[in-house]
Amino acid sequence: MTTDHPSQTLATFAATLRYEDIPESVLARAVDLYVDWFGSALAGKGARPVESIDRFARLMGPGDGASEVLISRRRTTPLFAAMVNAASSHSAEQDDLHNSSVFHPATVVFPGALAVAQAQGASGRDFLTAVVAGYEVGIRVGEFLGRSHYTIFHTTATAGTLAAAATVGRLLKLTPQQMLHAFGSAGTQAAGLWEFLRDAADSKQLHTAHAVSAGLSSAYLAQDGFTGAAHILEGPQGMGAGMSSDADAARLTARLGDRWALAETSFKFHACCRHTHPAADALLQVVTEHRLTPEQIARVTARVHQGAVDVLGPVVNPTTVHQAKFSMGTVLGLIAQFHRAGLDEFDRYFDDPRIVAFRQKVQMVLEPEVDRAYPSRWLGRVTVETVDGRTLYGIVDEPKGDPGNTLSRVELDAKALQLAAYRGGATAEEMRDVLAQLWQVADAGTIKPFLS
Repeated sequence: MTTDHPSQTLATFAATLRYEDIPESVLARAVDLYVDWFGSALAGKGARPVESIDRFARLMGPGDGASEVLISRRRTTPLFAAMVNAASSHSAEQDDLHNSSVFHPATVVFPGALAVAQAQGASGRDFLTAVVAGYEVGIRVGEFLGRSHYTIFHTTATAGTLAAAATVGRLLKLTPQQMLHAFGSAGTQAAGLWEFLRDAADSKQLHTAHAVSAGLSSAYLAQDGFTGAAHILEGPQGMGAGMSSDADAARLTARLGDRWALAETSFKFHACCRHTHPAADALLQVVTEHRLTPEQIARVTARVHQGAVDVLGPVVNPTTVHQAKFSMGTVLGLIAQFHRAGLDEFDRYFDDPRIVAFRQKVQMVLEPEVDRAYPSRWLGRVTVETVDGRTLYGIVDEPKGDPGNTLSRVELDAKALQLAAYRGGATAEEMRDVLAQLWQVADAGTIKPFLS
């Protein structure tokens, strides 16, 4: 692929991608990711920030339409359905993550894909093609923006605008030139800063809601002839110049159409920030092998990459369940106490005196070996000092959920059922009916509402 105009090359790829071009293994993985996302979208029901965004959508948007808001089962326009579904699927901290881009694709790809496919009467094959286009674009934009970008910016919010534009643009059958305009409009609206973590603010759900809204709007505007910057990614005043000090335009098009980045995406096993997962798995390894109780542990040192320090470091004394999911001490305390850090454990015990006490035993240390591997690989390394003087080591090279240590379809079904039941998003009977449809999406003549 040429790199003299990578924005155009990427836009052309997204606009011209065909179902027949996509390997069967990639399509199968896309269906897995769809099932995983759907459960996360239902799990956002009842979360205060999500319900606030839903009320805003009710106030501003039509009360009927073809597109389904999953948490409330009402229908509205694609814009407002996608907005709410994006917010809700980024609430329980169970949505997927692509390692090397440090980007959560599902929460900004599937909301637009579902809402527009329902409105357009698109087939399951069209839906999956659009999803793959969105993943491939969003992941590459995240990789292009690099590690320096992620220090300040939430990549899911920024690269997510381009991912959403590519997804919706493919469903709208934009031409390559229209897709480029959509990218230009999406990129100029890209935003999302990590500062919210320090205050336990609600911004994370707004990040995904805005990214999907901006990307969807950009695609529809491009269809109507609205123009955008032609070099929004690599231009001298584009995203790379303004949002990164290590942007590499070659990453936008390298092996495009040969390397399928979607297939590299990881599932979340624990209900918390992915930066905590490698250490959580490593600590679980130690406490299981040595049958340790929390009281037997004097100190835990999580040896981490710089991204973990940047994102988790500001969260010292979490005051909400969501903020606690970005606290390494809280996550490892739950692992030590319950051998899991799931939805119920966070809800019931994030501020339990036992967990608060264990939090004081945990420290993060930047580990050169781990940092060199990041972000392509997320290594888990912990050192555990016991009260009786032993020093134990946990080593995990592929956290649970990574492609090499993935969730099976049986595990994905179980996870989706748990997420649907978490706040009453769907009954077990309803969710089993939905799952039967999700797994067969490639054969669907049209994408219809599931619960409304």
